[in-house]
Amino acid sequence: MRVLFVGDSMTIGAPGAHTWRYRMWQHLTRTVPDGGWSIVGPRTALHGGGDGYADPRFPPHARAHLAEWGAGWVHMAPVVEEAVAAHGADTLLVSLGLIDLGFYTDPAQTLENVELFLTRARAADPALRAVLLPVLPNIRAVTDAGFAAACAHFNTLLAKAVAERSEPRSPLLLASAPQDWCPRRDTYDGTHPSAAGEHRMAAAFAEALHQAWGVGGRYRAGAA
Repeated sequence: MRVLFVGDSMTIGAPGAHTWRYRMWQHLTRTVPDGGWSIVGPRTALHGGGDGYADPRFPPHARAHLAEWGAGWVHMAPVVEEAVAAHGADTLLVSLGLIDLGFYTDPAQTLENVELFLTRARAADPALRAVLLPVLPNIRAVTDAGFAAACAHFNTLLAKAVAERSEPRSPLLLASAPQDWCPRRDTYDGTHPSAAGEHRMAAAFAEALHQAWGVGGRYRAGAA
């Protein structure tokens, strides 16, 4: 299994963060036999280009990703094919959509970019599999009813698209959003995950992998 993390600022992280990618690395290290997986991708840095992760024991090879501050489906669709092909990724863990809905596209337009993303990823590997996380509302959704509705509507469209576009040779999963995700509790600034939020995001992906494909085990929050 060659895992590629795809996401926006919630995934790339800022200097001093652990990131949910780090939490997933811990989880896979605990639950999947050595040699059974690797983390791949064209980038390793945090936002701003640095490598100041909260835990220096996070090995450089496991920091790989395809994530960018301010990125959405609209930005990742044009670049995913090259990343999958160049790095041999066969399993995508994707958290995108908040930026699209907040700045670029409405739910229907955002879904078009999801479909383009999947088409291009599969062009690189027709047997690719992917786990997609629904949009996790940020603090704006707490105060802006229209934005909250757009997030909810997109998540409904995303669930339908995942069900319709999943194929036996290229399965798709919709991860369950962390129950009762709360920006005031699970983020440090209303959008970006705190340590608790990182664990909850990683757990969403880990549970999907375990329950649907038998990858790894149940998620257990680490000490950090």
